[in-house]
Amino acid sequence: MADTKREIERKYEATDGRLPDLTGVPGVASVADRGVAHLDATYYDTADERLAAASITLRRRTGGSDAGWHLKFPVAPGVRDEIQAPLSDDLPESLARLVRSRVRDRAVTPLVRLRSDRDVRHLLDDDGRLLAEASIDTVHAERLTGHGGTTRWTEIEVELADDGDPAFLDQVDEHLRQAGLRPSASPSKLARALTATAPAATAPRAPDSAAPAPAPSPAAAPGHKRKTRPVGEPVTAGDHVLAYVRAQRDALVDLDPAVRQDVPDAVHRMRVATRRLRSTFRSFRSVLHRDTTDRVGADLKWLAGELGLERDQEVLADRLTTALDDLADDLVRGPVHDRLTTWSRARRSSAHGHVTGVLDSARHLALLDTLDALLADPPLRKKAHAKPAKTLTRALHKDLDKLSGLVTRALDLPPGHDRDLALHDARKKTKRTRYAAEAAVPALGGDAKDLVKAMKSLQELLGDHQDSVMARRTLRELAAVAHAAGEDTFTYGVLHAREERRAELTEAALPDTWRTITRNTAF
Repeated sequence: MADTKREIERKYEATDGRLPDLTGVPGVASVADRGVAHLDATYYDTADERLAAASITLRRRTGGSDAGWHLKFPVAPGVRDEIQAPLSDDLPESLARLVRSRVRDRAVTPLVRLRSDRDVRHLLDDDGRLLAEASIDTVHAERLTGHGGTTRWTEIEVELADDGDPAFLDQVDEHLRQAGLRPSASPSKLARALTATAPAATAPRAPDSAAPAPAPSPAAAPGHKRKTRPVGEPVTAGDHVLAYVRAQRDALVDLDPAVRQDVPDAVHRMRVATRRLRSTFRSFRSVLHRDTTDRVGADLKWLAGELGLERDQEVLADRLTTALDDLADDLVRGPVHDRLTTWSRARRSSAHGHVTGVLDSARHLALLDTLDALLADPPLRKKAHAKPAKTLTRALHKDLDKLSGLVTRALDLPPGHDRDLALHDARKKTKRTRYAAEAAVPALGGDAKDLVKAMKSLQELLGDHQDSVMARRTLRELAAVAHAAGEDTFTYGVLHAREERRAELTEAALPDTWRTITRNTAF
């Protein structure tokens, strides 16, 4: 398994190649000389530098105390998550998977070689504990592609100790600035090397989060013509919709490593981005031609369904565990806790393995390429070039009208299976309306924000009802298994009854909630 650590550091230009005295920094009792380490790192990327475009670094390094493969993801200025793997000749699969959403089917090959002489100092407190590591790095960089340019420089790097207080680096920063040092203009050694060794005729890399050079656009509608907005022309409806689509595409790519590493809530966030994309394509068919977006929407529906296997399991397990923990001891009979834990772990392990397989699939990687192409050459319809207020407002009106019909139909049905299905349909439409309102907020302002808030509250109410439906189904299944094993099933019945009551209360609250929404919304 790869190891992960949070790296927090500051970089400075070293004009004279010397490290100022740091004993004057508050909290520093002594500075220990740890000698000079000779580091040799080769950085890998695609031919079009997709990783560098996203400020991601992938390297194989020898020398120093942490020789091996290092993959770094940006978190914030001066903060990166570093994932390490043991030294080997070939790129470890554990790291290759974490960059797959970026590189897709492109080969990852050596890009830059950095050889550094690192003169290391440890900043220690009164108890001899490490506060930070400061080093003077003399770097020789060589580009391994193209014309093979070289460059040299010296910089000072200060890296916070594991679990250290980031405020300490502010104190070091103040001390170094007073000594005449200035922060480095480059966020990383690789970025500096690429800038300094780039051929003069090389165009800047595109800031696209997934691919600097998207593939050709998928076939658009017959007669579709792409229009370019002249400089100074007001922002259009299409601009707003595409900005929202781009943000969700970026989320799919950015969240991929977190999902693979089983980071809490990552699957949920990726699934939401998938649904936001699909909803946007459906709500704004007057802006983007459905001959193109419907095909993309089919793949998005597939992806959301595959991700749902793990996310639904997470939600259901948490709900049942919490409900069981809330029961009085005399209401818990038989090995209910053990059976629920076993069921949850088995389902979760299977679901996570399935999700990682989906992310590696050709269909998923092709979907990401298709989204890149759609954004590079969007299938805009005539209304996409209009001013946004009227076009976006009309789309929100349509969604709300359809939602109103679904809610009314559900409330007219008697309690039971048919009403459950109708409320679930209303919930899905509520989310679609919410996402459309989110896309419209930059254009419509407060009214759209109010609609987002209203839809979120309705979504939570209907979501709790659907979770209750699923919880009752699972409880019946667990009770059947427990009964077959000769176990007491009383507790499953108690939990089922409580879920029934919870659903009844939700249904009773829905009419007033809906009346409040229709009365207060401006749409």
